[in-house]
Amino acid sequence: MTWHEEPLIGFDLETTGTDPAEARIVTAAIVETKGGEPVASRRWLADPGVPIPAEAAAIHGVTDERAAALGRPAREVAEEIAATLAGHWEAGVPVVAYNACFDLSLLSAELRRYGLPPLRERLGGEEVGPVVDPYTIDRAVDRYRKGKRTLAAVCREYGVVLDGAHEAEADALAAVRVARAIAVRHPGVAETDPARLHRDQVRWYGEWAAGFQKWLRKQGDATAVVDPRWPLR
Repeated sequence: MTWHEEPLIGFDLETTGTDPAEARIVTAAIVETKGGEPVASRRWLADPGVPIPAEAAAIHGVTDERAAALGRPAREVAEEIAATLAGHWEAGVPVVAYNACFDLSLLSAELRRYGLPPLRERLGGEEVGPVVDPYTIDRAVDRYRKGKRTLAAVCREYGVVLDGAHEAEADALAAVRVARAIAVRHPGVAETDPARLHRDQVRWYGEWAAGFQKWLRKQGDATAVVDPRWPLR
């Protein structure tokens, strides 16, 4: 049985901003799936401890007032998310996250911020993973397809229904279903074991970063640097 037919863990964060080094967790979801269907889930609402910009609140719907009234301390939320993900990795279950480099790097920044053990330490010093990132895989296997690569756009490409975009649980489940759809369309992806697929994504992301950096510099930004590290910066 190939990896996309086995249990998969969907993961998504909604945050205060777009810089994973500075943004804070607002909501999060970890969804256990089998055959692309949810069998269990955990959700979090955090009080990020900083103002939630209006543009971020307009996307995910969480205001300062709601976060302050209903959110849990950000330190507790970050700890529980990290512990839950580490538990799934220790059990050998791949974690699926769309644009995983953002979510995992942001989570890692939160762990550092609160003096909590990093993900790698929780795994006994082993590399974090396996991670399945439909964003990175789709960009590698269908490199020349035109159009956006947002989760909503890629859901449309692969015929995945996305209900409640920018709601963490909905996005986490959609990421799993997109990953499965990519595997169905591209048998080579399906037949690659998760550990090897993880290594492939490290390479694909690095190649993309190098190409994008080269393009930016040709456009006139001579000092442009695109970080090639995946899934953690």
